Amino acid sequence: MATDQLSVVFAALADPTRRAILARLAEGPATVNEIAEPFAMTLPAVSKHLKVLERAGLISRGRQAQWRPCTLEAEPLRAASEWMNHYRVFWDRRFDRLDAHLEKLARSSGTGTGSAGPARAGGSGV
Repeated sequence: MATDQLSVVFAALADPTRRAILARLAEGPATVNEIAEPFAMTLPAVSKHLKVLERAGLISRGRQAQWRPCTLEAEPLRAASEWMNHYRVFWDRRFDRLDAHLEKLARSSGTGTGSAGPARAGGSGV
């Protein structure tokens, strides 16, 4: 089992159900029943997903009378985003070098002008 926080966060994000739960909580706090509503699974199964998200620090559970609303905690997502951004810079540089190489090939073969095409179509591809 992963012990560093970033690994725990990525392990929690690896499951599509947990990502859907986070997307729901991005709209605002919700109870377990509200979170479970769109899923075809039992409340105990949803609770297990919530425990994984809570251990990763991605959600917190409060207490208001008999309600225990879940709330999105953004800090671990920011840390994961910063880690990924380092690699986005790496891949952007790689794509820029590929673009330059493809343009050079296109010029030397006498075909086309400007951008080499699909390597950069739609942004960085990351």
